[in-house]
Amino acid sequence: MHGARFILAAATLSVGLLAATGQMFGGGQAFAAGEAAATGQVVPPQDVKIKDNAVMASLTGKPGDVAAGRKYFVDKKLGNCLACHADKDLSKQLFHGNVGPTLDNVASRWKPEQLRAILVNAKAVFGPQTVMPGFYSLEVGKNVRKDLVGKTILSADQVEGIVAYLSTLK
Repeated sequence: MHGARFILAAATLSVGLLAATGQMFGGGQAFAAGEAAATGQVVPPQDVKIKDNAVMASLTGKPGDVAAGRKYFVDKKLGNCLACHADKDLSKQLFHGNVGPTLDNVASRWKPEQLRAILVNAKAVFGPQTVMPGFYSLEVGKNVRKDLVGKTILSADQVEGIVAYLSTLK
């Protein structure tokens, strides 16, 4: 029981710390993810539509950078994905988590548009019981610190980088 409380406390702290590094989005015009490619603009988090557990188009209108995504994946101030997931590709990194499933061969299980949806808002894909946060969502629950309201954990570019990296894990 104490282990579960520690994991929950650590996850809560991680989400709070991660949110502090997010990007703030306010107002602006609404447009679909597919339009980002045409306009070269970033899709604001409130305008991202998850349909059939997928976000079909890039949030930035361009593919993510694999090398940058790999760095975001392990960065404790950004994705910090290793805190919850194991990944053989990063075997030299310490402290792989086991809260979430292993990400070995994840690209064989999920398409890029599905990975994007999971990163954007895992709760919209897996349901409210999942402990995985929405990394590009403004739906973060109650009692959010005032300085973090309207901010995401990751930027659209960071999400696309992690999608690109995960898509290499076949």
